[in-house]
Amino acid sequence: MKFESLGLSTPILKAVTEKGYETPTPIQDKAIPAVLDGKDVMAAAQTGTGKTAGFVLPILELLAKGQRARANQARVLILTPTRELAAQIEESVRTYGKHLALSSTVVFGGVKINPQMIKLRKGVDILVATPGRLLDLHGQNAVNFKQLEVLVLDEADRMLDMGFIHDIRKILATLPRNRQTLMFSATFSNDIRSLAKTLVRNPVEISVTPRNTAVKAIEHWIAPVDKKQKPALLAHLIQEEDWQRVLVFSRTKHGANKLTSYLEGKKITAAAIHGNKSQNARTKALAAFKDGRVRVLVATDIAARGIDIDQLPQVVNFDLPNVPEDYIHRIGRTGRAGSSGQAISLVCADEFPQLADIERLLKKLLERRVIEGFEPVHELLESRLDLRPFKAKRPKKPKKGYQDGQRSGANSQGNRPASSRSKSKSRFKS
Repeated sequence: MKFESLGLSTPILKAVTEKGYETPTPIQDKAIPAVLDGKDVMAAAQTGTGKTAGFVLPILELLAKGQRARANQARVLILTPTRELAAQIEESVRTYGKHLALSSTVVFGGVKINPQMIKLRKGVDILVATPGRLLDLHGQNAVNFKQLEVLVLDEADRMLDMGFIHDIRKILATLPRNRQTLMFSATFSNDIRSLAKTLVRNPVEISVTPRNTAVKAIEHWIAPVDKKQKPALLAHLIQEEDWQRVLVFSRTKHGANKLTSYLEGKKITAAAIHGNKSQNARTKALAAFKDGRVRVLVATDIAARGIDIDQLPQVVNFDLPNVPEDYIHRIGRTGRAGSSGQAISLVCADEFPQLADIERLLKKLLERRVIEGFEPVHELLESRLDLRPFKAKRPKKPKKGYQDGQRSGANSQGNRPASSRSKSKSRFKS
Protein backbone atom coordinates (compact mmCIF):
# COMPACT_ATOMS: atom_id res chain seq x y z
CA MET A 1 0.00 0.00 0.00
CA LYS A 2 1.33 3.42 -1.00
CA PHE A 3 0.12 6.90 -0.12
CA GLU A 4 -0.84 7.38 -3.79
CA SER A 5 -3.64 4.83 -3.39
CA LEU A 6 -5.35 6.68 -0.53
CA GLY A 7 -6.93 9.46 -2.59
CA LEU A 8 -4.57 12.30 -1.68
CA SER A 9 -3.76 15.03 -4.20
CA THR A 10 -0.36 15.75 -5.73
CA PRO A 11 0.62 18.73 -3.50
CA ILE A 12 0.05 16.65 -0.35
CA LEU A 13 1.80 13.58 -1.77
CA LYS A 14 4.76 15.78 -2.69
CA ALA A 15 5.04 17.03 0.91
CA VAL A 16 4.78 13.45 2.24
CA THR A 17 7.55 12.31 -0.12
CA GLU A 18 9.74 15.24 0.88
CA LYS A 19 9.27 14.18 4.49
CA GLY A 20 10.70 10.79 3.48
CA TYR A 21 7.57 8.66 3.81
CA GLU A 22 6.43 6.17 1.18
CA THR A 23 4.14 3.71 2.94
CA PRO A 24 1.31 4.67 5.31
CA THR A 25 1.23 3.24 8.80
CA PRO A 26 -1.75 1.00 9.73
CA ILE A 27 -3.61 3.87 11.43
CA GLN A 28 -3.07 6.10 8.37
CA ASP A 29 -4.15 3.33 6.00
CA LYS A 30 -7.46 2.95 7.86
CA ALA A 31 -8.16 6.52 8.96
CA ILE A 32 -7.38 8.54 5.82
CA PRO A 33 -10.04 6.91 3.57
CA ALA A 34 -12.66 7.14 6.35
CA VAL A 35 -12.00 10.85 6.92
CA LEU A 36 -12.03 11.55 3.18
CA ASP A 37 -15.44 9.84 3.00
CA GLY A 38 -16.73 12.40 5.51
CA LYS A 39 -17.31 9.85 8.26
CA ASP A 40 -16.88 10.40 11.98
CA VAL A 41 -13.94 8.45 13.37
CA MET A 42 -12.90 7.01 16.72
CA ALA A 43 -9.30 5.84 16.43
CA ALA A 44 -7.24 4.20 19.16
CA ALA A 45 -3.54 4.30 18.32
CA GLN A 46 -0.49 4.49 20.52
CA THR A 47 2.01 7.32 20.43
CA GLY A 48 4.46 6.91 17.55
CA THR A 49 2.06 5.13 15.19
CA GLY A 50 1.59 8.14 12.91
CA LYS A 51 -1.89 9.09 14.10
CA THR A 52 -1.27 12.84 13.67
CA ALA A 53 -0.73 12.42 9.94
CA GLY A 54 -3.73 10.08 10.01
CA PHE A 55 -6.02 13.08 10.50
CA VAL A 56 -3.89 15.98 9.19
CA LEU A 57 -3.43 14.57 5.67
CA PRO A 58 -7.13 13.93 4.87
CA ILE A 59 -8.17 17.22 6.52
CA LEU A 60 -5.78 19.12 4.23
CA GLU A 61 -7.29 17.26 1.27
CA LEU A 62 -10.84 18.20 2.27
CA LEU A 63 -9.98 21.85 2.93
CA ALA A 64 -8.15 22.31 -0.35
CA LYS A 65 -11.44 21.78 -2.22
CA GLY A 66 -13.56 24.23 -0.23
CA GLN A 67 -13.91 27.95 0.39
CA ARG A 68 -11.24 29.74 2.40
CA ALA A 69 -11.91 30.80 5.99
CA ARG A 70 -13.60 34.15 6.52
CA ALA A 71 -12.60 36.73 9.13
CA ASN A 72 -12.41 35.33 12.68
CA GLN A 73 -13.57 31.94 11.48
CA ALA A 74 -11.94 28.49 11.63
CA ARG A 75 -12.84 25.69 9.26
CA VAL A 76 -11.14 22.98 11.31
CA LEU A 77 -10.62 22.94 15.08
CA ILE A 78 -8.08 20.55 16.60
CA LEU A 79 -8.27 20.35 20.38
CA THR A 80 -5.35 18.94 22.34
CA PRO A 81 -4.44 18.95 26.05
CA THR A 82 -0.96 20.50 26.15
CA ARG A 83 1.05 23.29 24.57
CA GLU A 84 3.79 20.96 23.33
CA LEU A 85 1.36 18.66 21.56
CA ALA A 86 -0.54 21.61 20.07
CA ALA A 87 2.69 23.08 18.69
CA GLN A 88 3.73 19.69 17.31
CA ILE A 89 0.42 19.18 15.50
CA GLU A 90 0.48 22.64 13.95
CA GLU A 91 4.03 21.99 12.79
CA SER A 92 2.77 18.83 11.05
CA VAL A 93 -0.02 20.87 9.44
CA ARG A 94 2.52 23.33 8.03
CA THR A 95 4.87 20.54 6.91
CA TYR A 96 2.25 18.55 5.01
CA GLY A 97 0.37 21.61 3.76
CA LYS A 98 3.34 23.63 2.53
CA HIS A 99 2.34 23.23 -1.13
CA LEU A 100 -1.25 24.35 -0.46
CA ALA A 101 -2.64 27.88 -0.06
CA LEU A 102 -4.13 27.11 3.34
CA SER A 103 -3.69 28.93 6.64
CA SER A 104 -3.16 27.59 10.15
CA THR A 105 -2.23 28.80 13.60
CA VAL A 106 -1.83 27.41 17.10
CA VAL A 107 -3.13 28.99 20.31
CA PHE A 108 -2.36 28.01 23.90
CA GLY A 109 -1.77 29.58 27.29
CA GLY A 110 1.58 30.74 28.55
CA VAL A 111 1.98 33.42 25.88
CA LYS A 112 0.31 36.78 25.31
CA ILE A 113 -3.18 36.58 23.89
CA ASN A 114 -3.09 39.68 21.63
CA PRO A 115 -0.79 38.24 18.93
CA GLN A 116 -3.09 35.22 18.73
CA MET A 117 -6.13 37.49 18.33
CA ILE A 118 -4.38 39.32 15.49
CA LYS A 119 -3.65 36.04 13.68
CA LEU A 120 -7.30 35.04 13.92
CA ARG A 121 -8.68 38.28 12.47
CA LYS A 122 -8.28 37.13 8.86
CA GLY A 123 -9.60 33.67 9.71
CA VAL A 124 -7.71 30.38 9.58
CA ASP A 125 -8.40 27.14 7.80
CA ILE A 126 -6.95 25.06 10.65
CA LEU A 127 -6.86 26.14 14.28
CA VAL A 128 -4.96 23.99 16.80
CA ALA A 129 -5.79 24.91 20.39
CA THR A 130 -5.75 23.95 24.04
CA PRO A 131 -9.21 24.22 25.64
CA GLY A 132 -8.58 27.00 28.15
CA ARG A 133 -7.01 29.49 25.77
CA LEU A 134 -9.63 28.72 23.12
CA LEU A 135 -12.40 29.65 25.55
CA ASP A 136 -10.58 32.89 26.36
CA LEU A 137 -10.37 33.78 22.66
CA HIS A 138 -13.98 32.85 21.97
CA GLY A 139 -15.08 34.88 24.96
CA GLN A 140 -13.40 37.93 23.43
CA ASN A 141 -15.02 37.27 20.01
CA ALA A 142 -11.61 36.59 18.46
CA VAL A 143 -12.82 33.34 16.89
CA ASN A 144 -16.16 31.99 15.73
CA PHE A 145 -17.18 28.59 14.40
CA LYS A 146 -20.06 29.24 12.02
CA GLN A 147 -17.82 28.00 9.19
CA LEU A 148 -16.52 24.95 11.09
CA GLU A 149 -16.39 21.75 9.06
CA VAL A 150 -14.29 19.36 11.16
CA LEU A 151 -13.62 18.94 14.89
CA VAL A 152 -10.67 16.83 16.05
CA LEU A 153 -10.12 15.76 19.66
CA ASP A 154 -6.58 14.45 20.00
CA GLU A 155 -5.44 12.70 23.18
CA ALA A 156 -9.04 12.66 24.37
CA ASP A 157 -8.20 10.40 27.29
CA ARG A 158 -5.58 12.82 28.56
CA MET A 159 -7.96 15.76 28.29
CA LEU A 160 -10.42 13.86 30.45
CA ASP A 161 -7.69 12.94 32.97
CA MET A 162 -6.64 16.60 33.20
CA GLY A 163 -10.16 17.74 34.01
CA PHE A 164 -10.93 19.40 30.67
CA ILE A 165 -14.35 17.79 30.30
CA HIS A 166 -16.23 20.94 31.38
CA ASP A 167 -14.21 23.17 29.03
CA ILE A 168 -14.79 20.71 26.20
CA ARG A 169 -18.55 20.78 26.77
CA LYS A 170 -18.52 24.59 26.75
CA ILE A 171 -16.64 24.53 23.44
CA LEU A 172 -19.01 21.94 21.94
CA ALA A 173 -21.96 24.20 22.74
CA THR A 174 -20.47 26.84 20.40
CA LEU A 175 -19.96 24.48 17.45
CA PRO A 176 -22.39 23.70 14.63
CA ARG A 177 -24.06 20.30 14.90
CA ASN A 178 -23.51 19.61 11.22
CA ARG A 179 -19.82 18.79 11.35
CA GLN A 180 -17.42 15.88 11.03
CA THR A 181 -15.90 14.74 14.34
CA LEU A 182 -12.68 12.77 14.77
CA MET A 183 -11.38 11.36 18.06
CA PHE A 184 -7.79 10.13 18.16
CA SER A 185 -6.25 8.74 21.33
CA ALA A 186 -3.69 6.28 22.64
CA THR A 187 -6.37 4.51 24.67
CA PHE A 188 -10.16 4.64 24.91
CA SER A 189 -11.41 4.15 28.45
CA ASN A 190 -15.06 3.53 29.29
CA ASP A 191 -15.37 7.21 30.27
CA ILE A 192 -14.07 8.32 26.89
CA ARG A 193 -16.50 6.01 25.12
CA SER A 194 -19.34 7.54 27.12
CA LEU A 195 -18.19 11.01 26.04
CA ALA A 196 -17.91 9.86 22.43
CA LYS A 197 -21.58 8.89 22.35
CA THR A 198 -22.46 12.60 22.65
CA LEU A 199 -19.94 13.68 19.98
CA VAL A 200 -19.75 11.27 17.09
CA ARG A 201 -22.42 9.90 14.78
CA ASN A 202 -22.12 6.31 13.53
CA PRO A 203 -18.33 6.48 13.82
CA VAL A 204 -15.84 4.27 12.07
CA GLU A 205 -13.92 2.63 14.92
CA ILE A 206 -10.24 2.00 14.28
CA SER A 207 -7.76 0.25 16.55
CA VAL A 208 -4.30 -0.68 15.34
CA THR A 209 -3.19 -2.31 18.60
CA PRO A 210 -5.09 -4.27 21.25
CA ARG A 211 -6.74 -1.94 23.73
CA ASN A 212 -4.41 -0.71 26.49
CA THR A 213 -1.48 -2.93 25.48
CA ALA A 214 2.15 -1.90 25.15
CA VAL A 215 4.18 -1.85 21.94
CA LYS A 216 5.65 -5.30 21.33
CA ALA A 217 9.00 -3.88 20.18
CA ILE A 218 9.63 -2.57 23.72
CA GLU A 219 11.59 -4.62 26.25
CA HIS A 220 10.08 -4.03 29.70
CA TRP A 221 11.92 -4.71 32.95
CA ILE A 222 11.98 -3.43 36.47
CA ALA A 223 14.86 -2.86 38.88
CA PRO A 224 13.82 -3.37 42.53
CA VAL A 225 15.63 -0.70 44.57
CA ASP A 226 15.22 1.28 47.77
CA LYS A 227 13.73 4.74 47.27
CA LYS A 228 16.84 6.56 48.51
CA GLN A 229 19.04 4.63 46.08
CA LYS A 230 17.04 5.46 42.95
CA PRO A 231 19.10 8.51 41.86
CA ALA A 232 22.39 6.61 42.26
CA LEU A 233 21.02 3.59 40.39
CA LEU A 234 19.82 5.76 37.51
CA ALA A 235 23.22 7.46 37.23
CA HIS A 236 24.90 4.03 37.38
CA LEU A 237 22.75 2.62 34.55
CA ILE A 238 23.30 5.68 32.35
CA GLN A 239 27.06 5.54 32.78
CA GLU A 240 27.58 1.77 32.79
CA GLU A 241 25.25 1.11 29.84
CA ASP A 242 26.44 4.25 28.03
CA TRP A 243 22.91 5.51 27.43
CA GLN A 244 23.17 8.65 25.31
CA ARG A 245 19.52 9.69 25.18
CA VAL A 246 17.18 8.87 28.06
CA LEU A 247 13.69 10.15 28.84
CA VAL A 248 13.02 9.86 32.57
CA PHE A 249 9.57 10.23 34.16
CA SER A 250 9.16 11.77 37.59
CA ARG A 251 5.83 11.88 39.39
CA THR A 252 6.34 15.42 40.73
CA LYS A 253 7.81 18.73 39.57
CA HIS A 254 9.99 18.97 42.68
CA GLY A 255 11.26 15.45 42.08
CA ALA A 256 12.14 16.29 38.49
CA ASN A 257 14.17 19.32 39.58
CA LYS A 258 15.93 17.41 42.36
CA LEU A 259 16.85 14.50 40.07
CA THR A 260 18.14 16.86 37.37
CA SER A 261 20.43 18.56 39.88
CA TYR A 262 21.70 15.17 41.09
CA LEU A 263 22.55 13.99 37.57
CA GLU A 264 24.28 17.26 36.74
CA GLY A 265 26.37 16.73 39.89
CA LYS A 266 27.41 13.36 38.46
CA LYS A 267 28.56 15.06 35.23
CA ILE A 268 25.52 13.78 33.29
CA THR A 269 23.91 16.57 31.28
CA ALA A 270 20.22 16.77 32.17
CA ALA A 271 17.22 19.10 31.92
CA ALA A 272 13.75 19.08 33.43
CA ILE A 273 10.41 20.01 31.89
CA HIS A 274 7.23 20.45 33.91
CA GLY A 275 4.37 22.86 34.49
CA ASN A 276 6.38 25.31 36.59
CA LYS A 277 8.89 25.84 33.79
CA SER A 278 8.20 28.68 31.37
CA GLN A 279 7.19 27.72 27.86
CA ASN A 280 10.48 29.14 26.56
CA ALA A 281 12.49 27.03 29.04
CA ARG A 282 10.56 23.89 28.09
CA THR A 283 11.09 24.52 24.38
CA LYS A 284 14.84 25.08 24.88
CA ALA A 285 15.20 21.96 27.04
CA LEU A 286 13.43 19.78 24.48
CA ALA A 287 15.52 21.21 21.63
CA ALA A 288 18.74 20.53 23.57
CA PHE A 289 17.61 16.95 24.23
CA LYS A 290 16.73 16.35 20.58
CA ASP A 291 20.08 17.61 19.25
CA GLY A 292 22.15 15.75 21.84
CA ARG A 293 23.36 18.63 23.99
CA VAL A 294 21.38 17.17 26.89
CA ARG A 295 21.68 13.46 27.61
CA VAL A 296 18.76 13.06 30.01
CA LEU A 297 15.36 14.75 29.92
CA VAL A 298 13.41 14.48 33.17
CA ALA A 299 9.70 15.11 32.68
CA THR A 300 6.36 14.93 34.44
CA ASP A 301 3.54 13.10 32.65
CA ILE A 302 1.64 16.20 31.56
CA ALA A 303 4.70 18.10 30.32
CA ALA A 304 5.86 15.08 28.31
CA ARG A 305 2.72 14.95 26.15
CA GLY A 306 3.66 15.98 22.66
CA ILE A 307 7.32 14.96 22.89
CA ASP A 308 8.00 13.49 19.47
CA ILE A 309 11.46 11.95 19.09
CA ASP A 310 12.14 9.31 16.44
CA GLN A 311 15.16 7.61 18.06
CA LEU A 312 14.60 7.18 21.78
CA PRO A 313 16.04 3.83 22.90
CA GLN A 314 15.43 4.20 26.65
CA VAL A 315 12.52 5.40 28.76
CA VAL A 316 12.93 5.20 32.53
CA ASN A 317 10.14 5.35 35.10
CA PHE A 318 11.96 6.91 38.04
CA ASP A 319 8.58 6.86 39.79
CA LEU A 320 5.76 4.57 38.75
CA PRO A 321 2.62 6.43 37.67
CA ASN A 322 -0.46 6.32 39.89
CA VAL A 323 -2.68 5.65 36.87
CA PRO A 324 -1.66 2.41 35.09
CA GLU A 325 -2.70 3.73 31.64
CA ASP A 326 -0.03 6.42 32.02
CA TYR A 327 2.56 3.64 31.86
CA ILE A 328 1.37 2.94 28.31
CA HIS A 329 1.69 6.61 27.37
CA ARG A 330 5.17 6.85 28.86
CA ILE A 331 6.73 3.80 27.25
CA GLY A 332 5.07 4.59 23.91
CA ARG A 333 7.86 7.10 23.31
CA THR A 334 10.36 4.32 22.67
CA GLY A 335 10.18 1.40 20.23
CA ARG A 336 8.78 3.63 17.48
CA ALA A 337 8.52 2.92 13.77
CA GLY A 338 9.67 -0.68 14.16
CA SER A 339 12.81 0.12 16.16
CA SER A 340 13.47 -1.61 19.48
CA GLY A 341 13.44 0.14 22.83
CA GLN A 342 13.74 -0.40 26.55
CA ALA A 343 11.29 0.63 29.27
CA ILE A 344 12.98 0.45 32.65
CA SER A 345 11.16 1.07 35.93
CA LEU A 346 12.96 1.73 39.21
CA VAL A 347 10.55 0.27 41.75
CA CYS A 348 10.71 0.56 45.54
CA ALA A 349 8.69 -1.43 48.07
CA ASP A 350 6.16 1.40 48.50
CA GLU A 351 5.24 1.22 44.81
CA PHE A 352 4.07 -2.39 44.77
CA PRO A 353 0.37 -1.42 44.42
CA GLN A 354 1.17 0.67 41.30
CA LEU A 355 3.28 -2.16 39.89
CA ALA A 356 0.46 -4.66 40.44
CA ASP A 357 -1.99 -2.37 38.60
CA ILE A 358 0.40 -1.97 35.65
CA GLU A 359 0.96 -5.73 35.38
CA ARG A 360 -2.80 -6.24 35.60
CA LEU A 361 -3.30 -3.81 32.71
CA LEU A 362 -0.53 -5.44 30.63
CA LYS A 363 -1.82 -8.91 31.56
CA LYS A 364 1.73 -10.06 32.27
CA LEU A 365 4.38 -9.94 34.99
CA LEU A 366 7.36 -7.70 34.28
CA GLU A 367 10.86 -9.17 34.45
CA ARG A 368 12.80 -8.18 37.57
CA ARG A 369 16.53 -7.48 37.46
CA VAL A 370 18.32 -6.71 40.72
CA ILE A 371 21.37 -4.58 39.91
CA GLU A 372 24.54 -5.56 41.73
CA GLY A 373 25.43 -3.03 44.40
CA PHE A 374 21.82 -1.77 44.58
CA GLU A 375 20.10 -4.72 46.21
CA PRO A 376 17.10 -3.35 48.14
CA VAL A 377 16.99 -3.57 51.92
CA HIS A 378 13.21 -3.17 51.82
CA GLU A 379 12.07 -6.12 49.75
CA LEU A 380 9.63 -5.62 46.87
CA LEU A 381 6.75 -8.09 47.19
CA GLU A 382 6.39 -10.84 44.61
CA SER A 383 3.66 -10.22 42.03
CA ARG A 384 0.69 -12.41 41.32
CA LEU A 385 -1.10 -11.67 38.08
CA ASP A 386 -4.59 -10.27 38.59
CA LEU A 387 -6.68 -10.60 35.44
CA ARG A 388 -9.88 -9.03 36.79
CA PRO A 389 -11.10 -6.11 34.62
CA PHE A 390 -10.70 -2.57 35.94
CA LYS A 391 -13.82 -0.77 37.11
CA ALA A 392 -14.65 2.42 35.23
CA LYS A 393 -13.70 5.58 37.11
CA ARG A 394 -15.57 8.86 37.08
CA PRO A 395 -13.88 11.76 35.26
CA LYS A 396 -11.83 14.02 37.50
CA LYS A 397 -13.18 17.44 38.35
CA PRO A 398 -11.04 20.31 37.03
CA LYS A 399 -8.57 21.61 39.58
CA LYS A 400 -8.37 25.27 40.42
CA GLY A 401 -5.17 26.98 39.41
CA TYR A 402 -2.59 26.12 36.82
CA GLN A 403 -2.30 22.95 34.78
CA ASP A 404 -0.29 22.44 31.63
CA GLY A 405 -2.30 23.60 28.63
CA GLN A 406 -5.17 24.78 30.88
CA ARG A 407 -6.26 28.27 31.89
CA SER A 408 -4.97 29.60 35.15
CA GLY A 409 -8.41 31.07 35.90
CA ALA A 410 -7.82 34.68 36.95
CA ASN A 411 -5.15 35.28 34.36
CA SER A 412 -6.92 34.95 31.05
CA GLN A 413 -4.53 37.33 29.33
CA GLY A 414 -1.77 34.75 29.44
CA ASN A 415 0.84 36.62 31.49
CA ARG A 416 3.28 33.77 31.15
CA PRO A 417 6.66 33.83 29.38
CA ALA A 418 6.46 34.03 25.62
CA SER A 419 6.99 30.93 23.52
CA SER A 420 9.22 30.75 20.51
CA ARG A 421 6.28 29.05 18.80
CA SER A 422 4.21 32.24 18.97
CA LYS A 423 6.40 33.86 16.33
CA SER A 424 5.90 31.10 13.76
CA LYS A 425 4.29 31.95 10.43
CA SER A 426 0.66 31.02 10.07
CA ARG A 427 0.31 30.85 6.28
CA PHE A 428 1.38 28.27 3.73
CA LYS A 429 1.76 29.41 0.17
CA SER A 430 1.82 27.32 -2.95
